[in-house]
Amino acid sequence: MREKWDTVIVGGGQTGLAMSYHLRQRGREHIILERRRVAERWRTERWDSLRFQLPNRWLELPGKAYGGPDINGFSHHTDVIRFILDYADEIAAPVRTGVEVTRLAAAESGVGYRLETTNGQVDARNVVIATGPFQRPLIPAFGKTLPQSIYQTEAAHYRNPVELPPGAVLVVGTGNSGCQIADELLRSGRRVFLSVSRHTRVPRRYRGKDVIWWYDELGRFDVNVDTFPGRRYPPTSIMTGVNGGYDLDPRRLGNDGATLLGRVLGAEDATLALANDAGPILEAADKSYAAFIRDADALAETPAVRSTLDSPDAPEPLASPRVDEIGSLNLLEKSITSIIWANGYGYGFDWVDLPVLDAKGAPLQQRGVTACPGLYFLGLHWMHTFRSAILSFVGRDADFLASYMDRIETAAK
Repeated sequence: MREKWDTVIVGGGQTGLAMSYHLRQRGREHIILERRRVAERWRTERWDSLRFQLPNRWLELPGKAYGGPDINGFSHHTDVIRFILDYADEIAAPVRTGVEVTRLAAAESGVGYRLETTNGQVDARNVVIATGPFQRPLIPAFGKTLPQSIYQTEAAHYRNPVELPPGAVLVVGTGNSGCQIADELLRSGRRVFLSVSRHTRVPRRYRGKDVIWWYDELGRFDVNVDTFPGRRYPPTSIMTGVNGGYDLDPRRLGNDGATLLGRVLGAEDATLALANDAGPILEAADKSYAAFIRDADALAETPAVRSTLDSPDAPEPLASPRVDEIGSLNLLEKSITSIIWANGYGYGFDWVDLPVLDAKGAPLQQRGVTACPGLYFLGLHWMHTFRSAILSFVGRDADFLASYMDRIETAAK
């Protein structure tokens, strides 16, 4: 039996729920289609020790704030799951779980959209795609050519050091996932090789305030992606909430014993080809750290802020770790038995049969609005600003889209 709705939200994570909240606030009829369970990625794509990377005071969704006693702590990911599930109940989100959308196309009438699902066809005037920013791990094809004796997994399916076979581990990528996993492996006593990628180095806390406070006050969360040439936004800022939160970045991991390598370019048998670029990448991250300190100190001189801060932190002595600028790495010679691919994610929108994707499959949108009337994206990485894919802030773009729908309908009357 075919159904027809004003709005269908695809995806039942925090992004889809935030959209649901704002649609309900405006009295808009809608449903959420979730292929598995609410907050599925938080349930099945997080390693055991992972904690929320923002202090709990920023753990919020539209209409629901953190209510626990430890506002400066960092919630374990299982507590974040509970927070999201409680939120879904509290806002009475109309979620249908176990329903996967297999194709999204224009309606036969030319007005609205047709969603083909595992539970039949659904028609909608508006569709909001809220399936998250991290969908398909970017595992290079040459990974399949490596010896079968090398255990390979991606960050989304890594759980803990114990699950890995004995031996050294190569972690590919130095975003938050790669650095946090490499850090955990080092602390467990593993020998770690770390393939360095672009990143931003920042302190977890500075002058008594968490880096998130500084980002907010400095306006870094609100920088529009369109201000960057070619929309090439800055690399990831590395941070962790483990053990109360502490400074974390590849340079520190190198000082703690990780062998730092350049980017992985290819493979032949058990030998990986490497770029000789780890040094320049670390130097670029050092410049980002210095820029952060400079901007924070400048802000600290303003009268409204000065009295709330501690004195400037003493410069932290940080030795330059050894960087292996080698062109190749033989996995067997180095006793590397595991590779964890943490080198990013691609989009998985092959089910979207509409002209809203570029040649690489990335959405073509401006703050979630596409060229197809009534079709929107939400929760993409740097979709509009740095806030766009962060649980605590995704409600802002959801509110914008809900208001945009109302404006379009009003203008059409």
